[in-house]
Amino acid sequence: MAIFGNILYLIKIFSTLFVTFNFSYYFCRLKNKEMFIRQRKIENGRTRVQIVETYRVNANVQQKVLRHVGTAKNDQELGHIIKLAEYLKETIENELCPKLFSQEELPEKKVKSRLEQRQSQIPTLVNISNLREEHRIITGFHEIYGNLFDRIGYGNILSGKISNKIFKDIVMARLAKPVSKRSTCEMLLRKFGKSYHLEQIYRMMDTIKSEKKKGAKVVSKTDKIPELQNITFHYSQRLLNGKITLFFYDCTTLYFESFIEDDLRRFGYSKDHKFNQGQVLLALMVTREGLPVGYEVFPGNMYEGNTLLLAINKLKEKYAITEAVIVADSGLLSQENIKIIKESGYQYILGARLRNLSQKWQQTIIKNTEYETHTIYFKDEQRNNKEKDVLKLKDYDYQNSKDDKTDQKVRNANSERLIISHSSARAAKDKNDREKALAKLLSKIKKSTKPADLISNYGYKKFLKIEGDTSVTINEEKIGQEALWDGLHGVFTNTVRSEINAFAVYHQYHGLWQIEESFRIDKHDLRMRPVFHWNPNRIQAHIAICFVAFSLIRFLQHYLKLATGNNYSARRISIELDTVQQSILYDMNNRDNKYVIPSKSSKEVLEIYDTMKLHRSVVPYKLLE
Repeated sequence: MAIFGNILYLIKIFSTLFVTFNFSYYFCRLKNKEMFIRQRKIENGRTRVQIVETYRVNANVQQKVLRHVGTAKNDQELGHIIKLAEYLKETIENELCPKLFSQEELPEKKVKSRLEQRQSQIPTLVNISNLREEHRIITGFHEIYGNLFDRIGYGNILSGKISNKIFKDIVMARLAKPVSKRSTCEMLLRKFGKSYHLEQIYRMMDTIKSEKKKGAKVVSKTDKIPELQNITFHYSQRLLNGKITLFFYDCTTLYFESFIEDDLRRFGYSKDHKFNQGQVLLALMVTREGLPVGYEVFPGNMYEGNTLLLAINKLKEKYAITEAVIVADSGLLSQENIKIIKESGYQYILGARLRNLSQKWQQTIIKNTEYETHTIYFKDEQRNNKEKDVLKLKDYDYQNSKDDKTDQKVRNANSERLIISHSSARAAKDKNDREKALAKLLSKIKKSTKPADLISNYGYKKFLKIEGDTSVTINEEKIGQEALWDGLHGVFTNTVRSEINAFAVYHQYHGLWQIEESFRIDKHDLRMRPVFHWNPNRIQAHIAICFVAFSLIRFLQHYLKLATGNNYSARRISIELDTVQQSILYDMNNRDNKYVIPSKSSKEVLEIYDTMKLHRSVVPYKLLE
């Protein structure tokens, strides 16, 4: 009976508690009020923390500040004030609605739950003499370029999460410090805290482009390069509001640390003057702003003038570009290329070889005095002043003549306009270059009595006059003829004069510096060459990795130019992001206690992060497991 009585007594107590709790719960619900902690930014970068109650008056929602908790000057103070606000909020709520947990327990549980979900920003008492650095990692490249990499859509190109992760890290490493793939493995571990085996990187490269054969039959093939280029082009198009009409096209060569030829690596004319080494030909196309459009890789012995057809077909068929102006230097000037461009419905602006024109045209250009004159000012960074260039333009209706030396290049191509420009700055440079060459030539004549020693140098021989076996003199007449061409340059174009005048054509042609700068980024900042791979598929994969890295640089430069008005070079961005680091410290008395100290942010770093809409905190914090 005693046991039975105790059971009834307990049931009675629990019933009372249950009714009380439910009554309290429904009572609070009937009050129709809620409380929350509000953070409000005020002047001087400070944050005001308040406890606010919302309630309804008829159908209108009203707010009432119950308590002003405090004002934080920085993230550290904000963490303390928010924790205090949690306690005060729970205290006020407990007075109105009793909880199952005590006044002390519930705030602790909420705060602990929140801290478990993010890295703690609340400082802990630490004896700094016990702290030692365990590791230091660079985070800037992954935070900026990595964010852009994902935003563009490169992160889902390859099959498998691991391959995509390795691909991203290899691109980041190429941006940070371009070295061999073996050295990249070591650098990723040492500077980025990423651990990979060399074979993992090679397998990832094989998923970019691979072709496995069994006997004479191809059993499996992957090629992600067209997809990479497609994503790149459409992102450039998106940044330019969907319309691209001006395309710059050019080619360069990439040499190998090898003297062996195969289907891709061939000996040919090298723009790096590595004629005794195998090479490939890289064709690149960019927009007026320097944003990437696409690229192609050809065997090293291919003539660059024969590469244009593939680029035009890609624009026409794959990207559905109906109107375009193709700008290229004189290396692309040929009857076939002009025909290809015209048949596509596009227009062209191509550099002209004035010395190959007919004698009639050469005399017309040299003797012309009727020019349209423009004065151009540009800033000289070294002298910290503005330099002046006097530009003279003459727009001719061009017709080919039978004695034109370019009959194999432009004959029957119906080149409608020949625009001749004379630049005072270019004329001064041409004169200075010639005088330097003559000074070297005179010095060489004094040291040598053998004409053969001088004839071997093309830069010298055009100014020489040789009589007999030993008489070598300077040909003053030849120097005078050469001086007539100082500052002169020409372009052929089929653009309509009423739609685009000579100055606009000149300006568009000189936008080729964008593609020249692109090649400098590829070759110097990203060290696309020399290429150390020998397998054709891995050569293609290596160039694809470099192209993605180049695209990220160009996209970030474009964002920075729009946001700040400043021209950030690839090198400058790399230097700044290299300073964005984190030191991982451990406590000697308890190695499980680890702390992170972010590096200081420079003005340039803050500009880059603000441009990308990213926040970087420099407040040290404890690293939770």
